[in-house]
Amino acid sequence: MTIYAGTIVDTPGDPFDGDPADALAEAGAVCVREGVICARGTLAALCAEYPGEPVTQLPDGMLVPGFVDMHVHFPQIRAIGGLGMPLLDWLERCALPEESKLASRAYAREVAGEFLCGLLASGTTSALVFGSHFASAMEELFAAAERSGLNITSGLVLSDRILRPDLLQTPRTALADSTELIGRWHGRGRLRYAVTPRFSLSASNEMLDVCAQLLQAGVWFTSHVNENVAEVAAVAGLFPGARHYLDTYRQHGLVTRRSVFAHNVHPSDAELAMLAEHGASVAHCPTSNCALGSGLFPLPRHVEHGIGVALGSDVGAGAGLFLPKEALQAYFIQQMLGADGMNLTPVHLLYLATRAGARALGLDDRVGDFSVGKDFDAVWLRPAAGSTLAVNLKHARDTTDALARIFSLATPADVAGVWTQGVARHGPAHADGTPDPGLART
Repeated sequence: MTIYAGTIVDTPGDPFDGDPADALAEAGAVCVREGVICARGTLAALCAEYPGEPVTQLPDGMLVPGFVDMHVHFPQIRAIGGLGMPLLDWLERCALPEESKLASRAYAREVAGEFLCGLLASGTTSALVFGSHFASAMEELFAAAERSGLNITSGLVLSDRILRPDLLQTPRTALADSTELIGRWHGRGRLRYAVTPRFSLSASNEMLDVCAQLLQAGVWFTSHVNENVAEVAAVAGLFPGARHYLDTYRQHGLVTRRSVFAHNVHPSDAELAMLAEHGASVAHCPTSNCALGSGLFPLPRHVEHGIGVALGSDVGAGAGLFLPKEALQAYFIQQMLGADGMNLTPVHLLYLATRAGARALGLDDRVGDFSVGKDFDAVWLRPAAGSTLAVNLKHARDTTDALARIFSLATPADVAGVWTQGVARHGPAHADGTPDPGLART
């Protein structure tokens, strides 16, 4: 058992449902037993309740729940920075050539290690990961993810048309390879499987039927929708019988409560109503949408329809794995939309980066905030002494103001510690002085 003491902040409430201030909570300490939070309150109260238990002091900065990345591409960790292109050009010139390299299992092993280390160093402890087109690369990702302690939901990427030939499978091969991966990895520790057609642009009706068959195993589903106007038009041409882009998935039973669709920058009202009706969620990827010129995300329309929205980094089109950067960009986008945007507070931003993703991924009973009974997945943001962030935190008026300064100024360099299920994965050693069991040793 360990008591962690510091400025501990989370959002056990939903700031999109009522006064955002009511969604925010703060504690001076949490007590963790066998990786699970067993109490929270003041340090004095917890020390009195658990006398003699070790206390890990987290001075300065703020302890927040581990970040939840709702959309990130593991094969693209080496492809960040391809600016000046719209989506389809960027895929052809930057993303897909890099993804082809993961046909080499040794290359995939290196990339998986870099990717997972990058998540931890950025404070991400749970992620819905867009996988690779190669089953052997997925074996490497799942094996490394199991060692990492992260909550990872991922799956083989399925496509049978339009993309470069080395990234295509037949529906029969897709079914066989995916079934084998599900049997080996889904529900193993903190790992889960997500059926992952790249997008209906590159998936025939036969391939989407395979996706529906795979979903019968009780796994998750993720893909892209309405990211770019050229993409939307191309999909419409390939599915003349569909009412809209989302309908290309709905016709195959792929829009469910276990479905997460990335982007949705250009939705129709009918698509928003369909998402809400089926309980599907949307991953908002702000830096990617801006870098590719995809458009400005209509958050108020999603909220009005009751659709769950959380943040995705969308690396490699996104500008890095650090979710507070995505939260800040999400704020900027809503400001730029003016009357059509939403006034996001710092509480909204913390929620979008943590509990919103946990809810969308069906992990809200385990992670996303510091409620008693949940896993201790946490990030300690502690700026260097004398840094601009440190100066600003010193002069913050209250917790909400401190959050605003963190989202404005924090970088991955300010991630001083990361825990999953109470185990230190990045930063400080265990309370008993044993070394950090991070990925660098795996």
